[in-house]
Amino acid sequence: MVDPWLSIIGLGEDGLSGLTSASRAALDAAEIVFGGPRHLMLADVGARGRDWPVPFSVDTVLACQGRTTVVLASGDPFWFGAGGSLTAHLTPGEWRAFPAPSTFSLAAARLGWRLEETLTLGLHAAPLQRLRPLLAPGQRIIATLRDAAAVAELASYLTGQGFAASTLHLLECLGGPRERIRAATPATLPQDITAPVAVAIEPAGPALPRAAGLPDDLFANDGQITKRPVRALTLSALAPRPGETLWDIGTGSGSISIEWLLAAPATRAFGLEADATRAARARSNAETFGLAHRYTVTEAKAPEGLSLLPRPDAVFIGGGATGALLTTLWPVLPSGTRLVANAVTLESEALFTQWSATKGGTLLRIELAESQPLGRKRGWQPMRPVVQWSVTR
Repeated sequence: MVDPWLSIIGLGEDGLSGLTSASRAALDAAEIVFGGPRHLMLADVGARGRDWPVPFSVDTVLACQGRTTVVLASGDPFWFGAGGSLTAHLTPGEWRAFPAPSTFSLAAARLGWRLEETLTLGLHAAPLQRLRPLLAPGQRIIATLRDAAAVAELASYLTGQGFAASTLHLLECLGGPRERIRAATPATLPQDITAPVAVAIEPAGPALPRAAGLPDDLFANDGQITKRPVRALTLSALAPRPGETLWDIGTGSGSISIEWLLAAPATRAFGLEADATRAARARSNAETFGLAHRYTVTEAKAPEGLSLLPRPDAVFIGGGATGALLTTLWPVLPSGTRLVANAVTLESEALFTQWSATKGGTLLRIELAESQPLGRKRGWQPMRPVVQWSVTR
């Protein structure tokens, strides 16, 4: 059996003294050692060391195939580290790994938190907005950050989201001789924070509701938005499940896609929007909710743009349904795909009535009214009725 050419070694702030004998043997035998400047200094690899390229890329490591190579990473390389990025390009037998305690493990051990009940997040290479769906009183979060300046950015973000009363545990240089742990609020951060740093967060502020139908004013929009109660019924009909993909045809503000993504983990959404301004607004809304990495908006008309989208598990048509769209859409949908379409015009309602007669499914007429001032009293103001067709292909 040929020995793997690549060794992925987790390194702590205690440097060489913290390595196991197997990790040390792999490091000593390496011809080439990749790592960040801090890793290379802690490991004292001399001329064998090579800095990670900026921007980050695994290509320089993969180019060393056939030569004895080591990659140094902080703690556990497969927990928000380079390990998974590398092995995605390798076959079994090409690599071996020597993980060390992760930053998250060390942080939980120092604070006495149950790690299985704590959310962990890698924000050293991701936007702070990823936090937004997770922020809730009683929730504990440990996040790695890029550098000391990022702690102040985190504090500012939390304050802007209404979480100024949160407790931040500053976890500096965990596992090494410079280790320091301090508690603060966003308003009382110390100025002498030392990297590498992680922050453990005990949020105090307004959590996002978890039921479908978020308030309309959470989404930037031009009025063309599926209103809250109709959105709740639409999400119920779409029935998002973990790992599924949504087509959102005529995505508008992106509210349906965003709530789809919030509803279940590992979901994805692909919006189709012909209007460039609305497409940009939808992307911006997704960024606000920390979901831009799972939501792709394509600027194209339907049905022409459908060929650009990956296989769906569910499809939503929010408006503008036509016979041409349904005729093109229906044959390309995989068996079992859930289709939900909302109509606000008589023409669309007639179209759905015709299609439901041949394809099945259910028709739901949604009639709502809101109380409005009426002189010195109040009365009911009806909203435009919506007819919803829901069917499984």
